[in-house]
Amino acid sequence: MSGHGIAQVMTATKSGPLSGRAEVPGDKSISHRALIFGAMAVGETKITGLLEGQDVLDTASAMRAFGAEVVQHGAGAWSVHGVGVGGFREPDAVIDCGNSGTGVRLIMGCMATTAMTATFTGDASLRKRPMGRVTDPLSLFGTQAYGRKGGRLPMTVVGAANPVPVRYALPVASAQVKSAVLLAGLNAPGQTVVIEREPTRDHSERMLVGFGAELVVERTSEGNVITLTGQPELRPQVVAVPRDPSSAAFPVCAALIVEGSDIFVPGVSQNLTRNGIYITLVEMGADITFENPREEGGEPVADLRVRFSELRGIEVPPERAPSMIDEYPVLAVVAANAVGRTVMRGVKELRVKESDRIDAMARGLEACGVRVEEDEDTLIVHGMGAGGVPGGATCATHIDHRIAMAFMVAGMASQKPITIDDASPIATSFPLFEGLMTGLGAKLTKG
Repeated sequence: MSGHGIAQVMTATKSGPLSGRAEVPGDKSISHRALIFGAMAVGETKITGLLEGQDVLDTASAMRAFGAEVVQHGAGAWSVHGVGVGGFREPDAVIDCGNSGTGVRLIMGCMATTAMTATFTGDASLRKRPMGRVTDPLSLFGTQAYGRKGGRLPMTVVGAANPVPVRYALPVASAQVKSAVLLAGLNAPGQTVVIEREPTRDHSERMLVGFGAELVVERTSEGNVITLTGQPELRPQVVAVPRDPSSAAFPVCAALIVEGSDIFVPGVSQNLTRNGIYITLVEMGADITFENPREEGGEPVADLRVRFSELRGIEVPPERAPSMIDEYPVLAVVAANAVGRTVMRGVKELRVKESDRIDAMARGLEACGVRVEEDEDTLIVHGMGAGGVPGGATCATHIDHRIAMAFMVAGMASQKPITIDDASPIATSFPLFEGLMTGLGAKLTKG
């Protein structure tokens, strides 16, 4: 059973060459932030290219519940009439964040330093994910949180009536935790400082500066030291959301492993904190060209031309993990179609995503005839060469959109079809996945 309703079985069958133009959706991380920062600004923020997946729609609903006026004007075109920093009203009902860890953690941050109480919940997958990594630093501001055992949802958060600024060193590389602390710091007096030893995606910092916050990033021996001056008046913006590099990874990886493929993927974000998957694929021998590099919405983007490639296994450096943490499931599929062994270290964060992604990929690939090794922080895939994966299995998605899409990509190149037990979570981040992939020539069937 899906977290959003009846499970949808889907099967991918070996495809002929994929070809055409893959118009992937807007970036999910930036879409969440555009809605949240727009709600905290004074005036009307206009957004184009917003991802209209369920995760982002749940964040839009949450911003309405906190008092912002959020309106859809057309496909990807939205406006947010914000209420200003500290201007949120107490919601009348429980805030349901669906499947989105990003949504719930950032929203907790943006209300944590306002004197109000809000209760959060989510689907079965989100209710298993730990929230202590966010509520612990938020407590330093004076915020209180009461949840289930292990710091899990449902959870009630009581905002600090008299917040104090904090200095916080991230114990794990997490853009969600960093962003939650910075959002809380907006309504605290003085300067809030976040220290990250390893750089993580920097969309929050870029967007905060764009909305008029006083924020400085200094690179030191400790890592990145991010200093935010609290209680600004954020100015509304026009936000053009670039295309999501995490979503683009699925058609890109499919084209690389389906013999004869040649596709074009326009306008994909090439933010240096998000492009680790593309660096890794090129190291494996991928034929990817990055055309027409430019800037859109304050983010670097490029058009990608991708052709089928004979790939080789590599060692992926652990320090690259933060820049590609969501792409390891589909990378594991690519690795299974490469020659030799691909070693992915420093990936323990995958254990606490929408599912335990290391375990989910290992069990699914093994069922498809691929040899896999794992420990708490490592995934090793023994490649079988182009078209060498036997397939023929039904793989569990664990209500995880990226696991679902990864195994559908695997089935496009495997000798026998691969089935997933539930495709419905795909709608949380990539609602057009099935149509886009079949438009390129993939063979996907439901039921």
